[in-house]
Formats: sequence, structure tokens, C-alpha cells
Amino acid sequence: MPRYLHTMVRVKNLDASIAFYKLLGMHELRRREVPEGQYTLVFIGYADNAAGEAEIELTYNWGKDDSYDVGTGFGHFAVGVPDVADAVEKVRAGGGKVTREAGPVKFGTSVIAFVEDPDGYKIELIQRLD
Repeated sequence: MPRYLHTMVRVKNLDASIAFYKLLGMHELRRREVPEGQYTLVFIGYADNAAGEAEIELTYNWGKDDSYDVGTGFGHFAVGVPDVADAVEKVRAGGGKVTREAGPVKFGTSVIAFVEDPDGYKIELIQRLD
């Protein structure tokens, strides 16, 4: 049966990106250094990922420290959290950018907020109310 594995994003500062996602409760699952290609891959996610949940692959191209164009096709990552307001405060306290404060979805059954990682990628935090 096919399953969703990961989303890859290029980052300009690997340490800053890992620190940001730690604010959302994720941690480094595995790392691969590729000297011949001059890049590092870091897969982040939750727990030990024994359940095979989707991960985020952070790709750092060595020596590429300027910004990447996020593009117009990418929307956002979505992360389910038990308390959106609490998650927003952790991001804010960690120096992260909050672009939409926690609040209910119009006509919906959830509370959401949006934050941005150090590279400008948007993350939607979702708390289900049903």
C-alpha cells in the first residue's frame, strides 16, 4: 500500500531550522552527510517514528547560505497539536514568527494558527475541537 513519506525543503541554516522545529516538539530522527554531493539531509519528526508518520526532510546544500525562493506553489505544512495557543507561545518565546494568532476557523471545527520557520515556510498549527 503506498504511503506518504516526507516533504523536502531546502534550508539556509540547518541548526536554526532544527531549533525551530524543536519548538513544535519535533526532533532529529536521522542525518545523512553526503560529502561527494556537498549536502546534508536531516529528517525530523515525532517520537521514534515507529508508526511511519510523515517526516520533514531538511536539505542543507553546503556553502549555500543565501535565501531560496519559497515559490508560489507551496502552501504550508500542517501540524496537529493539542493546544494551538500554547504552541504559538512556544514558537514566539523561541524567537519564531507568528503570522496568524490562534483562533477558530470560520464555519469549522478547529482552532488554527500560522507560524513561519527561519526560511519562511509556513506551518499551520491545528487543534481539532470535535
